[in-house]
Amino acid sequence: MLRSFLRAKLHLAKVTEANLFYEGSISVDIELLELAGILPYERVWISNMNNGERFDTYVIPAAKGSRTIGLNGPAAKKAKVGDRIVIFSYGYLLENEIPLHKPKIIILDENNNPVKIYSASIYPESV
Repeated sequence: MLRSFLRAKLHLAKVTEANLFYEGSISVDIELLELAGILPYERVWISNMNNGERFDTYVIPAAKGSRTIGLNGPAAKKAKVGDRIVIFSYGYLLENEIPLHKPKIIILDENNNPVKIYSASIYPESV
């Protein structure tokens, strides 16, 4: 049986642009994507910490080092520039892969710079 688990997360990303009339997606600095292991055109889920909106879309790469987090197309109506969002990537695991799985978590500052990077275990140390 396959189960869906968090694979990577960009936490506290700050929306830097919202372009309603651009091809729908989320633009993310390619450097942040590489750090998280998220590929261009991969499906991601977004949660807006300012208004509670949750939606999914796909990623397109933005310029390396730009720290761009841009919502495009209809997704631009789900957040305002300055809103803090969480970008989630999920993956499917076989039962035997679950015990070794460690999602990559990247905490970003107000300028979308990584300030903490870690891999979380799905099992607490005491298990």
